[in-house]
Amino acid sequence: MDEVEVVVAHQERATLRVGDVFLKVDADPARTEVEVEAMTLAPVPTPAVLWCRPPVLALAALPGVALGRLGKPSAASAAAWAAAGAVLRVLHDAPLPAWSGAGLDEKAASLDAECTWLLTNDVLPADLVTRNRELAEVALRPCTPVFMHGDLQVAHVFVQGDEVTGILDWSEAGRGSAMYDLSSLTLGHPEHVADVVAGYGADAVDLDVVRAWWSLRSLTAIRWLVEHGFDPAAPGCEIDVLKAQL
Repeated sequence: MDEVEVVVAHQERATLRVGDVFLKVDADPARTEVEVEAMTLAPVPTPAVLWCRPPVLALAALPGVALGRLGKPSAASAAAWAAAGAVLRVLHDAPLPAWSGAGLDEKAASLDAECTWLLTNDVLPADLVTRNRELAEVALRPCTPVFMHGDLQVAHVFVQGDEVTGILDWSEAGRGSAMYDLSSLTLGHPEHVADVVAGYGADAVDLDVVRAWWSLRSLTAIRWLVEHGFDPAAPGCEIDVLKAQL
């Protein structure tokens, strides 16, 4: 191999690429266990597990490219976005896993703590935080749980042409909200919501809740992103999402 590529690295985990192999190193072995079990159960394309020796999980590279990146326009076709919606519906219609993901009570507590931090530290204007928190409350309605990916950001969905070749990063999977997954997939890409809904099925989508999760996910992510070396103020990222919500 010519080189080792650092895909992502922070205090909790790191992912390295060596040729066609990805090595995921996670400080929490429970997350690795969830990831392997979820990929085994999920009726959708996932990377092949080459071996697992905690804290390291080795995965085969997926063909194709990421559906998009937060903060950048997606080069993928409308059909590819619709295919992502269709694959997600297959996951959500699958039998529930035995374990739960983050519950609504946990999400509500996180929202309260993170909004307090944002305001106390004067990170964002008070009206921006307050209005988005009001919107975010809609996401905390009780819902029927589904097999949720739990971190379905657009970079975790790989496509080749108009076909989905696989979904990455299952460590947050569990029983949870379907609208949370849909919001994660479309965060920062509102122009593709209609494509995703077309593939997923409009009968099962509550757009008000999807948009509410955009606010909640963005508000609760900012401190973590800053503390782990990412920039939520980059164009098109979390802070711009909050502004666009108004």
